[in-house]
Parts: sequence; C-alpha cells; structure tokens
Amino acid sequence: MDENEDVLVNVRQGVGLITLNRPKAINSLTHPMVNAISPVLSDWADNDDVHTVIVDGAGERGLCAGGDLVALYHSARADGSVARSFWYDEYRLNAQIGRFPKPYVALMDGIVMGGGVGIAVHGSVRVVTDTTKMAMPEVGIGFIPDVGGTLILSRTPGLLGLHAALTGATFGAGDAIAMGFADHFVPHDAIAAFKEVAITDGVDAALAAHAAEPPASQFLAQREWIDRCYAEQTATDIVAALRAHGAEAVDAANLIEAKSPISVSVALEAIRRAAKLDTLEDVLRQEYRTTCGALRSHDFEEGIRAQVIDKDRNPKWSPASLAAVTTADVEAYFAPADRELEFKR
Repeated sequence: MDENEDVLVNVRQGVGLITLNRPKAINSLTHPMVNAISPVLSDWADNDDVHTVIVDGAGERGLCAGGDLVALYHSARADGSVARSFWYDEYRLNAQIGRFPKPYVALMDGIVMGGGVGIAVHGSVRVVTDTTKMAMPEVGIGFIPDVGGTLILSRTPGLLGLHAALTGATFGAGDAIAMGFADHFVPHDAIAAFKEVAITDGVDAALAAHAAEPPASQFLAQREWIDRCYAEQTATDIVAALRAHGAEAVDAANLIEAKSPISVSVALEAIRRAAKLDTLEDVLRQEYRTTCGALRSHDFEEGIRAQVIDKDRNPKWSPASLAAVTTADVEAYFAPADRELEFKR
C-alpha cells in the first residue's frame, strides 16, 4: 500500500507488518481500515512465506484509541446502518485475529482503547510498555464494552473486570497483564528494537532480549474490596457498597455514577453472561446484540455528543440514574440484532 493509506502493509523476512496509520486520530479505526486488514490476514494465514504478523500504530500517541466516534455519531443520527455494518465487520475481524494460526504480535504502546483492544488482545503475543494506557471506556459514551472485551473482562482474577468495565478507568501495563489483556512487558524505549529483533531473529529472541518484569498491578493490590463490592447483585448495590467501603472505593463509585446508567447496567449483565459463554465468537455474537441495542438508545448519541461533538462533558442520560433502570431496559439490549453475526472460515 502507498504511504497515504490508513493501513500500511508490508512483508519483511517472512514477517507480515500491519501499521495503523492515522496518527493524528491516534489511529482510530474506520470501516475501510477493518476491510483492509481482514483480507491481508486471510492471505497471510495460508501463505507459507509469512510466518509471523506484527501489528503496531503510527506516531507516538498509541496503537489505537478506538473506533471513529464521529462517523458512528452521524450514523446513529441517521438510520444506524453504517454503524451496524462497521461493527459487523469489525467483530468478524476480532474473531479472525482470535483464530489466526500463526504468531500475531500486538505492540500495545501508548493509548489502546475500545476497538484498539480488539485489534490487539485476541492475538497470541501481546506486548505492553510503560506508556500503555488501556481502557474499555464505553459506558462513558452510552455504549457497552465490545470487540470481544467482555470475554476477557469476565475471566479476570476475581471481579477486576467488572471494576475496569463499570468505571471505564484507564489502566497500565501491570494491570493489563494481570487481567489477561497482555502477556509481556517491554520498556517503551526498547519497543523499536524489539520489533527489529522480532523481524530478523524471531519473536522468542526479541522477548529474550527486551522483555522485562512488568510493574505491579494496582488492581490486584485492591482486589479484596473490589471482589467484595462488585459481588453485589445490581449496579445500584455495587455503588452503595463502594461508598460504604470508603477510601479509594469512593472514587470508583463516583466514576460509575458519572457514566450512562443504562450502559453500566447492561455492561454488568453482559460480562456476567459472557462468563458462561464458551468461545470468543459466542461473546462477539452477544456483543453485536448489545451494540445494536446501544444504537437504538438515547444515551449513545448523547454520550458521543457530550464527549466528542460539543465537548461540554455534560451528558443528559436517560434513564437519569442507576435506580431508574429497569430489568426490561436491560433485557432489551440482548434482543436479536438485525442479523445474526456469522463468521468467515
């Protein structure tokens, strides 16, 4: 591909290189980018001349900040078809990465959020650095964690995944490894050298040369109160338990109460249901339903408006509080989507 493309693709010494190339937008994913990556992976999966794939992001700010929210906002204000089509193909790409038959190395340097998580964490070699800022922040825009994220969030030690999802809090390398979003820590200053060694001498040699002990997990250090408070049945009860615990738990309660009440409630249910699903593809099917549910909601459009369009940071959520969210409100998000997600083989 030429240098103007949003996805740069190259092969060096049997290593397929994919670079997300929208640095001014922190490499936010667009539908054309998804549709560019998928056929390349299909080709490389069956190509004996490619033995490894490495994915990274252009620029200094991060691998990928998520999906293109402006495009999704305008689709939500229309008939939603553009957004549904994007998510359909994005989730199929997430599944394709999850079953890719060769080493798939994701360099998660800098910001990695939302759709960027989906591009990275289903690979087989997931590298974080001291600049990694990861999050599943969807509840802050009236959306639900997706891109297969609820699979990982449902399988963290204890209830750390619920804490990450319901607060939307940013976490670093130590937490990413502890929760199962990453495997290896490489210092930021060594990431370029790591990539070169991986190309010339292989991934194992690159890890041996540059992987280091990750920083301690802040979430693991707080697991006692996280597990106790997030075990409550409803989001309202969780917030009450957090406030009763005091100290750092109150900060979590404040974060949750600033998010979309319906999104928090659906995310809680989605992660609990994901824990009982067997495969990434099963989880992605559920996520496509909750995603389409969000698209039908008031809060998705309103959340993006407040955070990205008008930037007043003052969304008017509906329902306005966690206590006002009903069981029927939540169940509506799990209704069948416009079409069932089907995966390429």
